[in-house]
Amino acid sequence: MSYLEEIQVKNLDHLGIVAGLIDEIGIVKIINNKLGIDVREKISAGTVVKSILINGLGFVSRPLYLFSQFFQDKAIEKLLGERIKPGYLNDDKIGRVMDELYKYGLNDIFIEVVLEVIKNLK
Repeated sequence: MSYLEEIQVKNLDHLGIVAGLIDEIGIVKIINNKLGIDVREKISAGTVVKSILINGLGFVSRPLYLFSQFFQDKAIEKLLGERIKPGYLNDDKIGRVMDELYKYGLNDIFIEVVLEVIKNLK
């Protein structure tokens, strides 16, 4: 088998910049600190929120049950992290994370993210 047969090209578009800014702000860490990390889950709440932000800024309008299809042709391991698969981003997981965010308080999380942006980016 030649090296050319093993090469897979994945798309990043502008989403690499979006993912980088999310990482620089620390949104995943903030969400995980507030909602906690369940070791039984394959993907953390913070990473799900990151995927929602990336999807939303990917100019896609699809039903939630098709969410994982958005990442099928993307370099998901570069955008969201190693060992993350598109199938982990299903409507059940997203719904659970949205419920947790609502219970915690969206305004509280938003304020914490904004304060982190102010602190880090001045």
